[in-house]
Amino acid sequence: MTAIWEPESKFRIWFEIEAHATDKLADLGVVPKAAAKALWDWWATNPVIEVAAIDAIEAVTKHDVIAFLTWVSENVGDQARFMHQGMTSSDVLDTCLNVQLARASDLLIEDLDKLLVVIERRAMEHKLTPTIGRSHGIHAEPVTFGLKLAQAYAEFARNRERLIAARADIATCAISGAVGTFANIDPQVEEHVAEKMGLSVEPVSTQVIPRDRHAMYFATLGVIASSIERLATEVRHLQRTEVLEAEEYFSPGQKGSSAMPHKRNPVLTENLTGLARMVRGYVVPALENVALWHERDISHSSVERYIGPDATITLDFALQRLTGVMDKLVIYPVRMEKNLNKMGGLVHSQRVLLALTQAGVSREDAYRLVQRNAMKVWESDGELSLLELLKADGEVTAALSNAEIEAKFDLGYHFKHVDTIFTRVFGKTA
Repeated sequence: MTAIWEPESKFRIWFEIEAHATDKLADLGVVPKAAAKALWDWWATNPVIEVAAIDAIEAVTKHDVIAFLTWVSENVGDQARFMHQGMTSSDVLDTCLNVQLARASDLLIEDLDKLLVVIERRAMEHKLTPTIGRSHGIHAEPVTFGLKLAQAYAEFARNRERLIAARADIATCAISGAVGTFANIDPQVEEHVAEKMGLSVEPVSTQVIPRDRHAMYFATLGVIASSIERLATEVRHLQRTEVLEAEEYFSPGQKGSSAMPHKRNPVLTENLTGLARMVRGYVVPALENVALWHERDISHSSVERYIGPDATITLDFALQRLTGVMDKLVIYPVRMEKNLNKMGGLVHSQRVLLALTQAGVSREDAYRLVQRNAMKVWESDGELSLLELLKADGEVTAALSNAEIEAKFDLGYHFKHVDTIFTRVFGKTA
């Protein structure tokens, strides 16, 4: 990923854009065919990009594209004067940036593919591993750990689709000249360069490629980063001492604290949380880049020199780190079961509520009967049993037999549609 953003890579893309444009200009008879041949002949025998030399020229010209063209001319010779005919700097800069963003997308899509493989494998391992579902951080009803991971899989699968769409949206080419009118260059040149660079033609460029495309691209990266944080935060919560249902792999010789030898901290997922904040931080500048003056200004340029490499490199790293975390995540089914049973069966309260209404008790009364017993269990910190309290409550047993009450405390009941959900997410159940 870093290599995509190195100055040498950028200048190589610039050269390809210029040389392909010169090829087409030669086909159209605008420049001599010898000019295009001279460029490619030099390129074939002299592949080294002298970044320092170009920078030295820019120190004088104060213009990066002119500095590059001057350096090429110094190396190619007289035929180089036909390069950049009818083009403007944005034709090179914008097309190059979109090539870089498209290539970055390809690596990020590969990252997502690897992450999805790992999450699917772990989800299948724990498809029916019971654990407690929480809402507001409070015990709600039973779920499985596999379902938690299936949700993450579905979210990252959506992110993959978003990134593919964002890549298609950003991968456009503009070779339209000053203010985008093609006054001094034939649209066929743009079509040719687009084909050669693996891009599509920008329908209308006002001298710059419209920045709504870039805003959507970086917004997509921000959404992916938020999904990374969501899963990382789940791991962090599950690793808390009071919960400890899962934790990051703690390797032999690893140390958790300089002061406390017992510590095993979720440092990787905490790191991911911070990285997600950074990637999201690049979204607002990208949105603000949309509103440029008239046919162009360069207020967007300085922003993109930062956010292009920083956002893609950071997200690339974060996705690979998350993949490693999930691949080696240590999962504790016994602790999950212990936590699930911690509150004396409160997690089955809804089933009793519904059974009472089915037995003819009004919803209001049914809620009152279950809640008054549930609160006794709650206040006992799970020492009391909801099942036993309900069986001792005359108003409850007037509507339900002991056997009927006991039937509502069946854990497996909650998992009868796990296969349905897995089929929706993975296209298979095991």
